Amino acid sequence: MPPNQPTSPTRRADAERNRDKILAAARTAFADPDAEISMAEISRRAGVGMATLYRNFPGRRELLEALYIDEVDAICEAAATVDGATPGAVLMAWLHRFFAFFTSKRHIASELLTHVDSSNPLFNENRARVLAAGRPLVVAAQRSGEVRDDLALEQVLDMIIAIASIHGAPSYLEPILQSALDGLRPSTDAKPT
Repeated sequence: MPPNQPTSPTRRADAERNRDKILAAARTAFADPDAEISMAEISRRAGVGMATLYRNFPGRRELLEALYIDEVDAICEAAATVDGATPGAVLMAWLHRFFAFFTSKRHIASELLTHVDSSNPLFNENRARVLAAGRPLVVAAQRSGEVRDDLALEQVLDMIIAIASIHGAPSYLEPILQSALDGLRPSTDAKPT
């Protein structure tokens, strides 16, 4: 095929399917933070050749970046689609999703940090996206009086990230998270006069 001839729609669809298979295989492979996963193993799990893998992701860093961005996309989308009976319930559901995202994907971000510096725009831009997605939820929950108004979303997310960084099984971390989220409710104690 001459280089200037456009690719057929079938080829583009196949290429997109291959990319999705690679990302799904990599997501599953990286779910075990203790596993040493090579690019060859990801290729094998995805059922694609190494050439296809490297055509989509020239290196491990590019694959990790794509996984990271996909996960940030999912958490941002969740801010718009999560359900709850009240604004506070919606925010809490989204914060639980953020926690699940961070605990299950933190090894992707940590390995990515071995390839790029933490000051890389990738991290700042995606943090800004998460904050933009979550800020309306916090504002709505604060306006409804269900969440204290003396904390910013950045503080709440940093608290969740700190809890997610504790070593332990989900059964160990969940009560810690719930205690912290309970602390977001306004105090019902009467203030001294």
